[in-house]
Formats: sequence, structure tokens, C-alpha cells
Amino acid sequence: MGEPVPITAALDGIMKSLRGTDRIQIGGVFGRWADAVGENVAAHVRPVRLDQAILLVEADDSAWATQVKFLSGTIITRLAEVANVEIDRIDVRVTRTH
Repeated sequence: MGEPVPITAALDGIMKSLRGTDRIQIGGVFGRWADAVGENVAAHVRPVRLDQAILLVEADDSAWATQVKFLSGTIITRLAEVANVEIDRIDVRVTRTH
């Protein structure tokens, strides 16, 4: 039997094996979202899921969804700079809140 492993390391291993994404990457995207996209975008668009370098975001209006699609290259670059997270693609869905 090997040495004890810290629980965070064990969880990272489990998450990476299941999703290809570790806790630090997920925390970077969700924790630094407003820093990466700006407060204005963050007020209307939120990250929902990061799965194997594919980020799913929800926009509260179709106009914001279109804006995110248009700016996806810039958002991917900003997430790499601000949160040190590699994203290959951003998928957008519209979820209206009432």
C-alpha cells in the first residue's frame, strides 16, 4: 500500500479521469469569470460547465448569446490569461430568467 494522498489530490485525479478537467481549472473559470469577461458580460452570461476544454455558458438573452459567440476567441484568450485555463470551445445556450 502506498503513502496517504491528500484528499484534494485524490479529488483532482477523480475529476480529471471523469471529465478531463481538474478542480483548479474549474475554480479558475468560475472564480475568475467576471475578471476574464468583464462585469457587463458577467451580469448577463454565466459559466455552467467545463468539460474537457469545452465551456458551456448560459446567456439571459439571445442578443448576449450572439455576443458571446462573436467574442468567443477573445474570451478564450482572456480565460487563459486571467485564470490560466485552456478552453477549446465555448458553447452557448439561452436561459431566460423571469
